[in-house]
Amino acid sequence: MRCILRWTIVLSWLLTSRETSFAVDQIPKSGPQLGIQTWTLRTLNFNQALEFAATHGISNLTLSVHFDPQAPREELLRKKAALAARGLHAYTFGVANTSLNRDQNRRLFESAKLMEMKLIVVEPPDFKIFDQLEELVREFDIHVAVHNHGIRSLYGNPAVLKNLLQHRDPRLGVCLDTGWVTAAGFDVAKVFKDYDGRVFDVHLKDKTVTAALGEDVATDTFIGTGNANLKGLFAEMKRSNWKGVLSLETDSPIYAQNPAEFVSKAKTFFHENLP
Repeated sequence: MRCILRWTIVLSWLLTSRETSFAVDQIPKSGPQLGIQTWTLRTLNFNQALEFAATHGISNLTLSVHFDPQAPREELLRKKAALAARGLHAYTFGVANTSLNRDQNRRLFESAKLMEMKLIVVEPPDFKIFDQLEELVREFDIHVAVHNHGIRSLYGNPAVLKNLLQHRDPRLGVCLDTGWVTAAGFDVAKVFKDYDGRVFDVHLKDKTVTAALGEDVATDTFIGTGNANLKGLFAEMKRSNWKGVLSLETDSPIYAQNPAEFVSKAKTFFHENLP
């Protein structure tokens, strides 16, 4: 009787273990996450920006005006501690200034390493800077994502950056600003797909583009209500199993004065269309 009971217990344990293992295997891997670019919170000081993010349940931060990578080590460590105290994760900073000054560029990577970041967002004003960035990427094993602004900027046409990156270290990639891609006249879903895995970060922004005085004028709007093909972008992200962060951002000074409404509506759009 004891023998039968013992085998019953063992068999039950084996079945439970198999069921647990199966359940774990069936848990979907996390997809794109929502974050916030603190440029959106530029009317707030550093501590206020952290409180805002924590209150609105957004833990992934791109530090912008609230972070100076050239600042003393002690200041960076204070900010790192403040983030940790609130359960927040600053996964990158930018758009960071770069130049042909090797020491200045190196400092970006040293600061990222100190903050335990694996990504830096930049927009080099000179193509020659890429040689230095590539060397630093290899030395520090920290990724670099190149940001785009409007069509008149160096990287306004996505083909320019794609050509610059194609023979570079694969840790050099793209920070895709969906609003500026749209303002430049491109479909953000197609641009994402054409970069073929080199998009490391996304600034989630929307703009309404209208013709005025012979040229297009782009105006920031609530996420999902402008001309950016965000639903198409989300579909491409699902197709490619992309797992990066989409950082909410707005260039609008009006929305920046009241970021709560902008962020609330953006979160709703994100969760309804990219579950």
